[in-house]
Amino acid sequence: MKPVDAGSFLTLHYRLAGPDGTDVINTFGAKPATLSLGAGQLAPAMESLLLGLTAGRHETFELDPGIAFGARRPELVQRVARKLLTQLGPEGGTFEVGDVVQFPRPDGEPGFAGVVRESADDWLLFDFNHPLAGQRVTFEVELIEVL
Repeated sequence: MKPVDAGSFLTLHYRLAGPDGTDVINTFGAKPATLSLGAGQLAPAMESLLLGLTAGRHETFELDPGIAFGARRPELVQRVARKLLTQLGPEGGTFEVGDVVQFPRPDGEPGFAGVVRESADDWLLFDFNHPLAGQRVTFEVELIEVL
């Protein structure tokens, strides 16, 4: 059987769970996922766990805090003036704590997302860290096919 290596095309079921065990994504019981290793569809730390596995393997990995999605970075929590959001955001857009807001790059393409953590009259506090940054995660995988 061919083992997974860099650039392999894979068919698999996988589950990613946060530190409390709640599923973030789970393809078990649904249509399996297909992906190309190295194309950025999975975090690099998770991709590295697949290297060398062969079809038919079913593994569960516990990744220590910060390994899968990096450490939480305080500098990625920033205040953004409501005035700026009015210029960049949808017309008449309102923002509530917990909302995920997509910010464009200067070229107009989608750039990065932030979660509203606090709200004041003239600013919003956004967290641009990955929601699982700095947390322990569980990555379960059942490898169906390696091409």
